[in-house]
Amino acid sequence: MKINELKTPCYVIDEGKLTENLKILHHVMQRTGAKILLAQKAFSAFCEYPLIGKYLSGTTASGLYEARLAQEEMGKENHVFCPAYLPEEMDELVKICDHIVFNSVSQFLVHKEKIKEAAAGVSTGLRINPECSTQEGHEIYDPCGTGSRLGITRAELDKAIQNGFDLSQIDGFHFHTLCEQNSDALETTLDAVEKKFGDLLYGRKWLNMGGGHHITKAGYDMEKLENCIRRMQETYDLEIYLEPGEAVALNAGYLETTVLDIVENNGIKILVLDTSAACHMPDVLEMPYRPPLKDSGKAGEKAYTYRLSSCTCLAGDVIGDYSFDKEIKVGNRLTFCDMAIYSMVKNNTFNGMPLPDIAVMGADKECRVIRRFGYEDFKGRLS
Repeated sequence: MKINELKTPCYVIDEGKLTENLKILHHVMQRTGAKILLAQKAFSAFCEYPLIGKYLSGTTASGLYEARLAQEEMGKENHVFCPAYLPEEMDELVKICDHIVFNSVSQFLVHKEKIKEAAAGVSTGLRINPECSTQEGHEIYDPCGTGSRLGITRAELDKAIQNGFDLSQIDGFHFHTLCEQNSDALETTLDAVEKKFGDLLYGRKWLNMGGGHHITKAGYDMEKLENCIRRMQETYDLEIYLEPGEAVALNAGYLETTVLDIVENNGIKILVLDTSAACHMPDVLEMPYRPPLKDSGKAGEKAYTYRLSSCTCLAGDVIGDYSFDKEIKVGNRLTFCDMAIYSMVKNNTFNGMPLPDIAVMGADKECRVIRRFGYEDFKGRLS
């Protein structure tokens, strides 16, 4: 079926665009020898893991469930980082993960015996905090902000070493400080990493540069990225990892929705949709940002301006103001763009809102529904 024949609300994964992104990332791997992993926190539609596995080295997880998903559905390199692990989680993680990254020396010490006992070799890492903020406008996503819990600072690592911690137990360092940024931000971050931790990079086996690299966005400085990778490879003899999430599925998805009603308040025409920012695209409210909408403009730019909202009872469940060339009517369909990332992985059933179906659109623009959700999915999360 065609995209306009799908029942709404519905997420639609664009396999053609997904493949384009994967080819770009694969070419970076080929040219530099670096390994690129899918950060599942952004995109965990495992129906696409066989495709992703053809191009990338594997996945990175934020905990046991994502690690299990990767092991079951892709079966390639499996990395995990979590601020803190439960003992029973570590029992399973050492069996299915290749790299386990710890947020602190104390966490490593708690679990190191299980690492040693693992039948298969598990590479150990420590997340570092280079204390270099390069982001503006969304502090919620800045791991280098003042008082951040994410990553160990050089001062704290030095204290641990002075107290007897043997750094030779750690195979690699991991940092993740970027968010939707170009390679100039990576270059700045690497300067800070070398200044703070450069002497400790010698003797490590690998360096994971985390995610937030907008590699597949138009205008991204690929040459600078590759120079950054080679710089660390050649200076410290390190294997380099990148773990983008957004770049893998950037612009590779849509959210189809239908206008249920139109109300007016103080001259503002408000479209009530069968989707929700709070439930189906939470980053719209958390970041916040105004998601791209097909065939629309900014408020006042086109002939007809509307405020787009949802049918939840949350007064602030508003997506944004948009304008259109034609008047919108009840029953019209709208298409939000760039909805493969941080949508399906973050949605919820607040207010009893149904979860959107998930469909895949092939290169021929034909769509097939992969998953439908209903009342039992809502009830099954409760007790």
